[in-house]
Amino acid sequence: MVEPLAGEITVYFYAILFARYPEVRAMFPPGMDTQRDRLLRALLRVVDLVDDPRNLVRFCGHLGRDHRKFGTLPAHFPAVGECLLASLARYAGSAWTPEIAAAWTKAYGAVAQVMISAAEEDEAVRPAVWPATVVHRVARGHGIAEITVRPHMPYEYAAGQYVSIETPWWPKQWRYYSVANAPREDGTLTFHVRAVPGGSVSEALVQRAAVGDVIRLGPPMGDMVLDAAEHEDLLLVAGGTGLAPIRALIEEVARRGGRRQVHLFLGARTGAELYGVDDMLRMAQRYHWLTIRGAVSDEYVPGIRGTLPDVLAEYGPWHECDVFLSGPARMVVSAKETLTLSGTRPDRIHHDPFETPVLSAS
Repeated sequence: MVEPLAGEITVYFYAILFARYPEVRAMFPPGMDTQRDRLLRALLRVVDLVDDPRNLVRFCGHLGRDHRKFGTLPAHFPAVGECLLASLARYAGSAWTPEIAAAWTKAYGAVAQVMISAAEEDEAVRPAVWPATVVHRVARGHGIAEITVRPHMPYEYAAGQYVSIETPWWPKQWRYYSVANAPREDGTLTFHVRAVPGGSVSEALVQRAAVGDVIRLGPPMGDMVLDAAEHEDLLLVAGGTGLAPIRALIEEVARRGGRRQVHLFLGARTGAELYGVDDMLRMAQRYHWLTIRGAVSDEYVPGIRGTLPDVLAEYGPWHECDVFLSGPARMVVSAKETLTLSGTRPDRIHHDPFETPVLSAS
């Protein structure tokens, strides 16, 4: 009932939160548009998972650990709950019955407790943020920069995960990027960042970041990791800078001895935008178990023409593979539908949850 008014609800929520509890305003960036969108997507995700307790607890645990970087404390949760329920009540009108209010109160209490517990457990074993120095930067064309950083403290993550980044030029504005490499002995991490028009963090990283600058990393997140795979053979599908976590997964297969057959499909609108294909071809020459196909949808060039979902259907079926999808949300949704219709089990298709507050485009 309130979803069509979600934008107004989030504006109202933050207005009354800052009015009633002005001490929390300093935790947020000056511009609140992205933050409002994240809150909305988080609430929708909680409602979507309400009948799936295992994944709901996992999702809320991720939120709790990730919120440590904002300085969130257990004492903040009652204030947020009070203002959230007041916002829902205002916009639900007569539908906000005592029974509905009780259900939301109970639900929020459960979500808050999972987040608090996850944050406390996380605090016992690792920091909330990791300073990291930029040690290498190279332009890749089409507004993409490859940025390598060295954290000042050990940073443990799994290939395929993503990381939130804060730059010194835009404090308290965090954006999420996938790590483009498997864990290295020297501890460095490489990110592929595309400058999005109007995207403060992405433009800062692509246009301003230089060797020696210090950024901050949040904790690693995401379940699109190799250990989630059941089958030996893998189908990896990447569009645009979605290649970053896919490249990391390929490196992880190599680290583990390359006992799998890996099929990689890269997609772009034009041949010039077929990002990273040269690097992938060199990897295919090095690893006999890796095959690569590039697909271009909007230009006549030698090779495969068509969208990634269409090309997957042409070369399938892929029901004997675990599938990892990365790229624009529309491509991921379409590819997943194509694969499911051709017989691939949905639980064998892995991708990051683009409907949650983790895949910001700016």
